[in-house]
Amino acid sequence: MTIREVEHEITAAAPAETVFRLIAEVENWPRIFPPTIHVEHAERGEREERIQIWATANGEPKNWTSRRTLDRDNLRIDFRQEVSTPPVAAMGGAWIIEPVSTTESRIRLLHDYRAVDDDPGHLAWIDEAVDRNSRSELAALRTNVERAHAEAELTFSFEDSVHIDGAAKDVYDFINEAQLWSERLPHVATVRLTEDTPGLQTLEMDTRAQDGSVHTTKSYRVTFPHHKIAYKQVTLPALMTLHTGYWTFTETETGVTASSQHTVTLNTENIARILGEDATVADARAYVHNALSTNSRATLGHAKAHAEAGR
Repeated sequence: MTIREVEHEITAAAPAETVFRLIAEVENWPRIFPPTIHVEHAERGEREERIQIWATANGEPKNWTSRRTLDRDNLRIDFRQEVSTPPVAAMGGAWIIEPVSTTESRIRLLHDYRAVDDDPGHLAWIDEAVDRNSRSELAALRTNVERAHAEAELTFSFEDSVHIDGAAKDVYDFINEAQLWSERLPHVATVRLTEDTPGLQTLEMDTRAQDGSVHTTKSYRVTFPHHKIAYKQVTLPALMTLHTGYWTFTETETGVTASSQHTVTLNTENIARILGEDATVADARAYVHNALSTNSRATLGHAKAHAEAGR
């Protein structure tokens, strides 16, 4: 049995406790780790927890469940995949955060793993995926930790909701069946949806803006029938460096409340080019909020009509 052990490290200009907190709070992960699409707690104790992770490996969406042990006193988090996805047979490791000074820390990321059937080709694939993801995770972690204070005002969230006199399943189906959006939604020009793993979708769309321009986006989506669809956009419009969100469908006494939530980080480098030399961060925020809300409300409106007609 071949068990491979590797270590990656990086130094960040942020206090060790801050870095530990960002890694410990898994809701931060889609924002700070490029490969991560979505994370949910399956079980949660004071030191031990189980988390479900959806992420890309070598450009392919995968999902797995990990157990984590949080050691706050020693700024260490151990993790172990419960059920690994082939070609990985077993995978675990640890985050170790070491203070270099009061304002700087060393982040060490340890992995140990083995391949299905000890296959050399599989092991090489895992070597490449672990190396690529570890480097991108550490670089992103450093960047995002260091930016956290400076750019706090650039990240914001908002939500749009609509009440529907229908069934949650019908509304969920409308959002889930995105391959039909070009026929059902006026602002969607073309759409390509693939779902090689049940519940894990790749969605590419050409969307028409209010000014008539068309832009292409790519998202990964994680579906939880019939109450939630979470997503992370990986091909982004020029004014954003991050866009995650989720659709939720909540049964009420009189029908269902359908909501669309967005979390966005603005790309300040493109504000002048897109909105003009005099445009401010506030202008960009309003522009992005309006553009996303307009599409969300339109989609929710069509989902409402679809579900209510289905009644």
